[in-house]
Amino acid sequence: MGRYANAFGPQHPEATYVPHAFPERLCDTGEVALNYAVAGDADKPALLLIPGQSESWWGYEAALPLFAEHFQAFAVDLRGQGRSTRTPGRYTLDNMGNDLVRFIDAAIGRPAFVSGLSSGGVLSAWLSAYARPGQIRGACYEDPPLFSSQVGPACGPSLRQAVGAMFALWSKYLGDQWSVGDWDGMVAAAPRELPAWLGALFSTQAGAEPPQNLKEYDPEWARAFWTGTVAASCDHARMLACVKVPVLLTHHFRMVDEATRRVGDAAHLRARARNGGRSTGQAAADSPLPAADAAGAAQVRRSTRRSGAPGGTRTPDPQVRSLMLYPAELPARRGASLIPERGRAR
Repeated sequence: MGRYANAFGPQHPEATYVPHAFPERLCDTGEVALNYAVAGDADKPALLLIPGQSESWWGYEAALPLFAEHFQAFAVDLRGQGRSTRTPGRYTLDNMGNDLVRFIDAAIGRPAFVSGLSSGGVLSAWLSAYARPGQIRGACYEDPPLFSSQVGPACGPSLRQAVGAMFALWSKYLGDQWSVGDWDGMVAAAPRELPAWLGALFSTQAGAEPPQNLKEYDPEWARAFWTGTVAASCDHARMLACVKVPVLLTHHFRMVDEATRRVGDAAHLRARARNGGRSTGQAAADSPLPAADAAGAAQVRRSTRRSGAPGGTRTPDPQVRSLMLYPAELPARRGASLIPERGRAR
């Protein structure tokens, strides 16, 4: 056991959490209590903000005042993150998505737009496909690891060819619910157990103690992704074939491994849009998104906050780029392209 074994989580609030500028509230969905913050007036359109893996609602905190000019924004902690309930053995996309369906009913109480970052972007896709009819007005997927967060994806690199080794490291040395807590051992092992490009990323947070976002994170999330159980009942190709609302897919940065030229995050999906693929009946258009757009404020903030790292190149676009997707019938067959000939971006 490490010096942080069982040190963090809702049962140790003094050691785990820090104060924020916005009041935090709890929504009881039945199985879990979801922590969240709200900004903006109720007479504005509702916007649900879903953070990425190892992030809490306050990843959006700096952008909430901008969102509040146009929306009533609800930033939420997913199960196993922030102040929300830990659920050992039950971290799946379907469970998390259904938590958010109940949250929209109980806390928001009206149809909402939804925007999610990274794993939160995958959950934004889940809601755009599987939420109750009329719940979702439109969805933004911000750098979602579609396919690349699956162990056996329909196309492109798998999780284990991308960031999976990081999740394996967190799971091994921190343990479910921080039960191992060997932060020092993890820092020492990272150069041996991570590929160079991931080791460079890890080094940015490998201080004397865990960073705030990891203190508020249940590392069982990482194990669920590494083993594939998180998406075992939620194939991404099938999910995307069920999308029923307009979607904005935004691509803010890419990471290129200089040795393998492998591209991370959503870039492989966008490359497919530009370089070809078979028709699926999904219309698309590629266009610049003004960086000053208030609705994109959080995305712009996130893309500029990520710093470069040795061993890879982070390249933000001069303008944030967007891929507009419109719901249509999509084939359920595995390996199908998401972009048709008639709508392919150029």
